[in-house]
Amino acid sequence: MIGSDCMEKVRGILIGRMQPVHNGHVQVISRILEEVDEIIIGIGSAQISHELKDPFTAGERVVMMSQALSDMGVDSSRYYIIPMQDINFNAVWVSHVKMLTPPFSIVYSGNPLVKQLFSEEGFEVRQPPLYDRLHLSGSEVRRRILNDEDWKELVPQATVDLLREINGVERLRNLSVKEISDI
Repeated sequence: MIGSDCMEKVRGILIGRMQPVHNGHVQVISRILEEVDEIIIGIGSAQISHELKDPFTAGERVVMMSQALSDMGVDSSRYYIIPMQDINFNAVWVSHVKMLTPPFSIVYSGNPLVKQLFSEEGFEVRQPPLYDRLHLSGSEVRRRILNDEDWKELVPQATVDLLREINGVERLRNLSVKEISDI
């Protein structure tokens, strides 16, 4: 660990939609925890759910993430999971994030806008560790679910369990059906 009892803890932040939590998320978080004492995991677009691109609620994503980290043996004192609503006002977004979170010094993001906004506010911004982005993405997990392909290999058991509990596969399939308009 980087910090000690006498020094301030080094705390980083990673924000993502996590729709759903997949193995790439937990791999990245595990690697980030090698660099910082604590990580803030921002569950982005917290206000959106029950849409094809964003089928799961913030609370469902919190459960997926916290259970996946617990299953990996990550000490719960090393992370905070915080739902974050979109405000669609880039000039004040960093202040919005800071208001919702404990203090942090390092921002992990591959998103050019996020990197720019936090850099302008004086934060150290690091590219998250690389992982199999081609296969480990929420879009790919959702695509496989909809096409009845093997998706469980891409996600932690916690995600499989939560989707079973909430009938998440059925929800996603129902959301993918185009509405038939009355004529």
